[in-house]
Amino acid sequence: MSIENNLTDHQLALRCTQDLNLYGQLLQDPIIDKLNQQIKAHTEQGPQGTRRQLLSTSVRLGKSMAPSLNRIADECIEKLGVNIPLELYAYNSPNFNAACVKPEEGRLFIMFSSSLLDAFDEAELKFVMGHELGHYIYQHHDIPVGYVLGGKVKAGPALALRLTSWSRYAEISADRAGAFCCGDFNVVGRSLFKLASGVTSGIVHFKLEEFLKQVEAMQLEDAAINNNAQSQDWFMTHPFSPLRVKALQLYHRSELAIANGASKNELELGIEGLMALMEPSYLEAKTDAAKAMRNCLFAASLLIANANEHISEQEIAVFQDFFGQYKYSEDFDLLKLEKELLSRCEQVNNSNSIPKRMQLVRDLAVMAKAEGHAGPAERSKLAEVAKLLEVPQLFVEQSLEDLELLD
Repeated sequence: MSIENNLTDHQLALRCTQDLNLYGQLLQDPIIDKLNQQIKAHTEQGPQGTRRQLLSTSVRLGKSMAPSLNRIADECIEKLGVNIPLELYAYNSPNFNAACVKPEEGRLFIMFSSSLLDAFDEAELKFVMGHELGHYIYQHHDIPVGYVLGGKVKAGPALALRLTSWSRYAEISADRAGAFCCGDFNVVGRSLFKLASGVTSGIVHFKLEEFLKQVEAMQLEDAAINNNAQSQDWFMTHPFSPLRVKALQLYHRSELAIANGASKNELELGIEGLMALMEPSYLEAKTDAAKAMRNCLFAASLLIANANEHISEQEIAVFQDFFGQYKYSEDFDLLKLEKELLSRCEQVNNSNSIPKRMQLVRDLAVMAKAEGHAGPAERSKLAEVAKLLEVPQLFVEQSLEDLELLD
């Protein structure tokens, strides 16, 4: 029986529609289906040592050691209708983070970094706890994102892009579960502010209205961002992004959170408008801005593939996944493309916002990792292109490593 069958209609409604739609499509994907069958066969052989690893690398927080945190967990479990034994763990890290680990032997595990536990109050921890439980409730672990995007199996850019798109909508669903548990948008905003800034001292007095104005000032909706450095900083802080704040603002104004609020359909349409900023629509769109993006992708992907002066079969396959209407040709004039790279990047910069350019860099990272890893030459060329596109190096590294994984 599905976990969701135990939830109320209201709790089911919290799930983002596109999360559910893409989740269903991905489960039917041959690569995902085969991988899940392999994982299932492996787990049926016995415990995989998840709990053993947690016990050896972190500290279990039982009721006597962390009574308030366990009380928060109990409250979220009751509100979300979760019915599985839960174990909480803390691990030493200066970064604010939490994670819900896939259940093993009938137990669910949630990990918290030490810095997050030290810096977040009980109300904020309730949002984080609900978010992590949301990943379990909506069965997000059924999509093995890490196996595919971590290079453990071969997958073309089309599947990779669908996975990253789904993972963003999955975060929206988990955020709603956290907001539902918390019940206070000011607390939600404060939590995301801490995740974004790292500031927890009393020298800064958080004001939700000012925070939202700063988000709105970025002009994410199809507009150029004037202050590139600031917008890049916002996008680089995991798991925060301005899109998540705006998405939660829409949720708190909807019928899911208040009486006579916007309808669920209106909410989801609003989410679609926000998330379109991070979708690879430029591959099909017919606008001049999208054409500039494709022209840049064409040249930059070939130059990254040829960074070590040899284009492999895997890199050719990635290129043809991007440009299905073209066949790769050894007659491509790479020297000419190198000379045109600057002008192609400038055309992108003149017609696309930083979020759009970040999507282009994320796609180029797929080419850099075509052979399962990005070598020094590929990394260097990708960094060069990112610099021309005014995208920070930190985003490049994050795209090459764990940007796609669910928190």
